[in-house]
Amino acid sequence: MPQSIGKFFYNIRRQFFGDPPPRVAIVRLYGVIAPGGRFKQNLSMASVAKQIEYAFSTPGLSAVALMINSPGGSPVQSEMICKRIRDLAHEKEVPVLAFAEDLAASGGYMLALAGDEIYANESSIVGSIGVVSSGFGFKEAIKKLGVERRLYTSGESKAMLDAFSDEKPKEVARLKEIQHEIHEHFKKMVRERRGKRLKGLRGRIFSGEVFTGHEAVKMGLIDGIGDIRTVLRERFGEKVKMRIYADKPPRLGGLFRLNSSKTEFGSVGDLPHGLLAAVEERLFWNRFGL
Repeated sequence: MPQSIGKFFYNIRRQFFGDPPPRVAIVRLYGVIAPGGRFKQNLSMASVAKQIEYAFSTPGLSAVALMINSPGGSPVQSEMICKRIRDLAHEKEVPVLAFAEDLAASGGYMLALAGDEIYANESSIVGSIGVVSSGFGFKEAIKKLGVERRLYTSGESKAMLDAFSDEKPKEVARLKEIQHEIHEHFKKMVRERRGKRLKGLRGRIFSGEVFTGHEAVKMGLIDGIGDIRTVLRERFGEKVKMRIYADKPPRLGGLFRLNSSKTEFGSVGDLPHGLLAAVEERLFWNRFGL
């Protein structure tokens, strides 16, 4: 139903039957944060933009709630989603409540910063305010296989940290500079959104360490312990209406990449890519014991 028509019927109902129960639109933000359809549970600006827009366009909206379960990923996508939510919250003058489920770590916590208030379970994992970069070195492996590495570039830093070449201190130092800049920006976002609510030692809060929900309350990273249903009923009354905006989950997951121009299960060439993506996605969650 078009949003304008929905608003029309909402106003008609108000005129004849009085104010309806409070309404809260719920947006699910689940999965590893990365552009494109890289993972089975992929979270990006493109994948959630419509849900966010629809949620804030709900007639008679009292609040928007975010259900977050993410180990993080792309800082760019995380900030883009956070900013879109904050922009619409200001435009519609609607409060936003964020709820961490199992995990709101790194970029997942950045998503939670879109909330005016943040809640979690006592055993939720929250925080990981830092930046990480990882990879492998294959120089000795290709030697054993008798493979000769040939690399041609224009620009001395074009092949920085190449996995098949010697690691160079200058390139590692440059990577750390980039990580530091991104980390400082992340810390700035936390300070701006949490403000005086931060209670713990800044060195520990911004160390990349993770905290349970119980610890996160003490540190000021979240506002309280509570699940979405209980908190919303306490805030808006027992008759509050909750509607979830979310895409339907993929039928076969990310192992087989579906494409309309191929067979139902994708081509054989898709399988290695799907397996690697599945392993990489699993590693994101395993970092936090999940």
